Amino acid sequence: MNIRFYNARIMTAEKDCGIINGELHTSGNTIEYAGTDPKSGVFDREIDCGGNLIIPGFKNAHTHSAMTFLRSYADDLPLQDWLFNKVFPREDKLTPDDVYWLTKLAVMEYLSSGITSCFDMYFFADAIASAAVDTGFRLVLCGSISGAPENVNRINKEYEKFAHSKYNELISYQLGFHAEYTASLDLLKEVGKLSQTLKSPVYTHNSETEKEVKECKERHGISPTALFEDLGMFNYGGGGFHCVYFDDNDMEIFKRRGLWAVTNPASNTKLASGIAPICEMQKKGINLAIGTDGAASNNCLDMFREMFLVTGLQKLRQKDAAACDADSVLQMAVKGGALAMGLDDCDCIKAGKKADLVLIDLDQPNMQPLNNIGKNLVYSGSKSNVKLTMVNGKILYENGEYFIGEQPRDIYKKANELAEKLR
Repeated sequence: MNIRFYNARIMTAEKDCGIINGELHTSGNTIEYAGTDPKSGVFDREIDCGGNLIIPGFKNAHTHSAMTFLRSYADDLPLQDWLFNKVFPREDKLTPDDVYWLTKLAVMEYLSSGITSCFDMYFFADAIASAAVDTGFRLVLCGSISGAPENVNRINKEYEKFAHSKYNELISYQLGFHAEYTASLDLLKEVGKLSQTLKSPVYTHNSETEKEVKECKERHGISPTALFEDLGMFNYGGGGFHCVYFDDNDMEIFKRRGLWAVTNPASNTKLASGIAPICEMQKKGINLAIGTDGAASNNCLDMFREMFLVTGLQKLRQKDAAACDADSVLQMAVKGGALAMGLDDCDCIKAGKKADLVLIDLDQPNMQPLNNIGKNLVYSGSKSNVKLTMVNGKILYENGEYFIGEQPRDIYKKANELAEKLR
């Protein structure tokens, strides 16, 4: 469809969080025009934005979508107990069909939160990809292997199938593994070799807890980041999820290699894992993005809450109310996530970029007065402000309704049946 959005405020996020007054046109899956001068054309639909705000969609740069079945199941436990005694045993029971339906539930939550794509690390890549394609959602798969060295064959096959949108234009792929503490050293070596063969970035959970870093140093004499660097995993980029316990050497590696640190403040707060040193990373010029993590540890998939926690926790950590400016956080959520995930054509609003857009309702009490719209989004914005979410030129969510090929009640029913079974 060709759609005209007019009478709009537009935050392009191309260079900063500045806002223009104008209109935006889409042609198929692409932005055809965004600017201040009205343009003529033939449109399938014209939407009067009423002065509301169009932004690039938020990018959820780390999640486990199908973990929706564990939402509020194993709360108020320390990470190791939560993971090994509650999460892993239930995940062992999952089937591809389970993951398909549970991912659909997550997609609904993403859309209502203004999230237009996610970086999903979970089991059964085919099922995750099918759920995304069937709902029209953009998704980047991340390898999630652990254990023995022969498991590297799985991410090699997944890469061949999904990378570079070979499978579907909505689906792409990045190499990855679960974490240092769930992988043998031989597997880590194989991942490094595969990365160099494919000239591909690598992503993984990295330095999420003090225990993780301490035990890695006991096993290998160095931090997880230094180990991955020594094994050649970062020769072609990549990054880490969480990155809470980083020392100066870890940060130097990330800076030198142009790696992405994806922070997950809600999950790290709920599991008492710690506060990532975002301000220190910003000062060093390290690339930053934001993820929700999964619904088992968050428990909601809401980028507004994540943005507030990124800046709020840094102010507490630094004991400085000026720390981690809201505009920088907004850029992490829209542009940083896109670049971390390899979605270079979804990073901003500009002619030729993909039409992954969100219309924000400014005509609500929490967004008034309009002293600073960007800061309003970070400090007072909420999911209630999302009027419309468009992915790849298609409106998938508008005014509380979903257009994803499935009735919400059917997805809810299936998710509850699966949660009961897996309990």
